[in-house]
Amino acid sequence: MQCRQIICSWYGGSIGREKGVTTHRGGCHCGQVSFEVQAPADIAADQCNCSVCRMAGYLHLIVSRSAFQLLSGEDAIETYTYNTNVAQHYFCRHCGIKSFYVPRSHPSGISVNVNCLDPSTIRSVTITPFDGQNWEQNAFKLSSLSD
Repeated sequence: MQCRQIICSWYGGSIGREKGVTTHRGGCHCGQVSFEVQAPADIAADQCNCSVCRMAGYLHLIVSRSAFQLLSGEDAIETYTYNTNVAQHYFCRHCGIKSFYVPRSHPSGISVNVNCLDPSTIRSVTITPFDGQNWEQNAFKLSSLSD
């Protein structure tokens, strides 16, 4: 059984009680890279413990590509790949922040770092731990996240 934890105090969003999706804006630290993502105001995020996610403090919100739009900074984005080279880890070449990437589990989707979203549109975040240190045995648990 996986533990789920509701984290509300990080975010003090002044949004309404609407159902469905909200347009969230996000980006890197220096502002060169910016994007919009369509997602609920109550976000379900995964916290992976693999080495790259743990070191980056990444909270995954996996969405379909149609729910994501890069607004600026295409020329500021660098790519890091490793291991299978399926995941495309994008980061700003100016400030080094990885605000989104193409995950190995969903190569047709986008994983947005919840920590890089403007908190004003977030009502709550539910974090589910994910055992990425044992990725091969657990990848199936992520199968429906961007559907």
